[in-house]
Amino acid sequence: MSPHKIKALFARLAADNPEPATELHYRTPYQLLVAVILSAQATDKGVNRATGPLFGDAPTPTTILALGEEKLADYIQTIGLYRTKARNVVAMSRLLLDRHGGEVPHDRAALEALPGVGRKTANVILNIVFGEPTIAVDTHIFRLANRTGLAPGKDVVAVEKKLMKVVPAEFRRHAHHWLILHGRYVCKARKPDCPGCTIRDLCDYRDKTEA
Repeated sequence: MSPHKIKALFARLAADNPEPATELHYRTPYQLLVAVILSAQATDKGVNRATGPLFGDAPTPTTILALGEEKLADYIQTIGLYRTKARNVVAMSRLLLDRHGGEVPHDRAALEALPGVGRKTANVILNIVFGEPTIAVDTHIFRLANRTGLAPGKDVVAVEKKLMKVVPAEFRRHAHHWLILHGRYVCKARKPDCPGCTIRDLCDYRDKTEA
């Protein structure tokens, strides 16, 4: 996709949604970190159903630690891989208290050193909490980037690096959310809504759907 098309693509997404936001519910950076860890291979809606009661009863690293793995697992048992995630969240909370005074660190290496936190999760936290122009490539962004010709790549890291090169600087802050939301609700996996797509004419996808 040409630089001219890419700029037009993001200009349209920005016009449609000037201040995009995560659909995960949270009140503090710590709660967002927990929610993002839980969201792996799960929907945001499913995570929100679990974290509503959880954060009401245990909103901090200290209270999550007091809860322990077994009780935490009871809160999140509707989420896939919940036992592994419960173990990671408890271990992450302990490390957060031991190394960072319970505060979410503004540092990629420190974030990725936390249990359950990989590159994608770190990118989400750096972007939403600290305002960094990072792009966390999930399945939606990976699909959209390859399908449209925006930033083709064989894996998520390749797509992330390509996006960081081609997304104009003025759009990089919110690019992560624009692409995720577009991939989630318009450029869907099984049947993309090409007739209702605001960037249809800019997209290189050959098998566009019809109304």
